[in-house]
Amino acid sequence: MKIGIIGSGHIGGTLTRRLRALGHDVTVANSRGPASLTELAEETGATAGTVEQAVDQADLVVIAIPLLALPALPPELFEGKVVVDADNYYPQRDGDIAELLDRSLSSSRWTAEHLKGARVVKAFNNIQAQHLLENGRPAGSADRIALPVAGDEVDADAKRIVMELVDALGFDPVDAGTLDESWRQQPDTPVYGTDLDAAGVRQGLAAARP
Repeated sequence: MKIGIIGSGHIGGTLTRRLRALGHDVTVANSRGPASLTELAEETGATAGTVEQAVDQADLVVIAIPLLALPALPPELFEGKVVVDADNYYPQRDGDIAELLDRSLSSSRWTAEHLKGARVVKAFNNIQAQHLLENGRPAGSADRIALPVAGDEVDADAKRIVMELVDALGFDPVDAGTLDESWRQQPDTPVYGTDLDAAGVRQGLAAARP
């Protein structure tokens, strides 16, 4: 696939490396511009680009930036795109966002409301970057980590695409319900940062409390 990655930090950089290793055509962008991505591009064979270049021809776009920066993204760029939301809301970094503080909205629903027309799927937000880089395993491995994937039922195809990508990266994808239910994989829940197997992820999602 042609994949755009917005963000070159821990998760964005790791996914650039992993997805290039799988042979995907990756364009990576960040807020500092393509010149700041020369080293990552040379290491991985990815293309360093602007946000517009990363999104323009992409089959799938990963957003892995601080949540506070998300409203600055031009929503029209993402119209019709499968967008993987790998972000988390951290109040100490992102500031007070009332509907996220009281959990009346999941952070992914908040993201989807900013990116009207995008096909938003939540994934890759609950795993440490180093584990995402190093701990992928072949299907059927006893020690294979599972990752929750949340997306709305009206766009089951977008969720399927992301679940297949999770599997290709060496992790068991677990259907975590809709974007409104994706709070179950946010920080301070049983599946956050815990490297559970598929059964453990299902149990952790069920045990999560607002």
